Amino acid sequence: MKKKIPIFKSDEEAEAFVAHEDLSNYDLSGGQFVQFEFKPKGKSISIRLSEELLLAVQKQATRDGVPYQRFIRQAIERAVAQK
Repeated sequence: MKKKIPIFKSDEEAEAFVAHEDLSNYDLSGGQFVQFEFKPKGKSISIRLSEELLLAVQKQATRDGVPYQRFIRQAIERAVAQK
């Protein structure tokens, strides 16, 4: 049986734990996917949306656990990548 990951009080505690522990001994089934953004965002745009669409986007972004502007950017990136 695998060990439970402890709850950390700070990022420093978590970093120290990961640096010294073998994570294969721990149950990671409760983990969440995290997507990091490394590319700088050099341009800003303005877009007009209906209030209903903006509220729906914000609600879905909240469900996905991301800020709504990142959610919009990811949707655009997915649409462009499909072509």
